Amino acid sequence: QVQLVESGGGSVQAGGSLRLSCAASVYTYSWVCLGWFRQAPGKEREGVATLARSGTTNDLDSVKGRFTISRDSATNTLYLQLNSLKPEDTGMYYCAVSATTCGYGAFKAWGRGTQVTVSS
Repeated sequence: QVQLVESGGGSVQAGGSLRLSCAASVYTYSWVCLGWFRQAPGKEREGVATLARSGTTNDLDSVKGRFTISRDSATNTLYLQLNSLKPEDTGMYYCAVSATTCGYGAFKAWGRGTQVTVSS
């Protein structure tokens, strides 16, 4: 069973940057896709960025060119670099792992989240 712990969230002004980290206790099973998701107050959770084992990434349209997902295989750490932050990026950010596909419903292992707050 993999355990995921997010960190790096905080409060920043619009235009600022943050780097989120997701430490995994173990990636022993054959993961297929890693992802970052977010949930704003009163809204449903949405996918922000995914990284397939093949190296293919997929980003939410509203974060393209601003957010970058990456992984350090040596430390089993997943990252999300957030640049040019906007107030609408505010929310709880979660990392997740899928052993099958990058589809939203395929992510079965989730962290507890890290809060990102962007003020105007």
